[in-house]
Amino acid sequence: MENRSSKTINSGSVKPHTQILKLLSPVSKLENFVLGVTGAVIFFIVWEIAHHSTPAASSRFLPSPRDVFSTLYYLVVKKQFLSDVGISAYRIFASFFAACIVAIPLGIIMGCFPRLRALINPTVSGWRYLPAASFIPLLLVWFGPTDTQKLALLFLGVIFFLIALILDATEAVQKELVEAAMTMGASRKEIVINVVGRAAMPAIIDAMRNMIAVGYTYLVIAEIVAAQDGIGAVMMRAGRFLKVDIIMAGILAIGILGVLTDILFRVTAYYLLPWNRKR
Repeated sequence: MENRSSKTINSGSVKPHTQILKLLSPVSKLENFVLGVTGAVIFFIVWEIAHHSTPAASSRFLPSPRDVFSTLYYLVVKKQFLSDVGISAYRIFASFFAACIVAIPLGIIMGCFPRLRALINPTVSGWRYLPAASFIPLLLVWFGPTDTQKLALLFLGVIFFLIALILDATEAVQKELVEAAMTMGASRKEIVINVVGRAAMPAIIDAMRNMIAVGYTYLVIAEIVAAQDGIGAVMMRAGRFLKVDIIMAGILAIGILGVLTDILFRVTAYYLLPWNRKR
């Protein structure tokens, strides 16, 4: 009884502010939402404080959150900014899904067949260390200042890392699943597609979510070279005239677009992978 009462006293004496640092504590959906909103509010409060702490002569180089949101609203309503957002989204998704068409089958096949992995993986791993931006002069020579050049740059920014992540996801599939399928007489094609592919798919979608976020980081780089449209082009034109509010509105637009993309991947995974919903 003494031990039980002492535990009750100790648990009751835990300070509320220490709960956020409690190891491995479960978080409910409501608590997760409240903490997420609280974190966002804290971020905007710090931003507002930084704006008001900046000397008046330099405050236009750090506009307040209200100014940035007002500028974003103005761009959408008066300057047809949604058209630029749509063009940037097209470039991101078209290049990324082209990379997926190459990376997903190649990564799965490399994970299933060790000799093929030994043949291809050293070269693919080496390409990961080459910055995509270094290909801009070469892509301009090949394609000129066209949309194809921008799509190619975004493609190169994610393809090699995506192959590596999908290879890791495939190699993480339990060997017992493959052995059981072989014992039951499944063909090689059935094992690769229906056993390994299905088992690795949750991790593959996670890899896709992470890598499309990397693709967004290359968006402005892709759109600063001879671009007439897109979020990056709007930001570069604003930079020439020191319009920091438009630049930050563009950054905010990319962030919003990225969050919506992540939600899209989560919803897609929820419906395509019902066996993985709890995770």
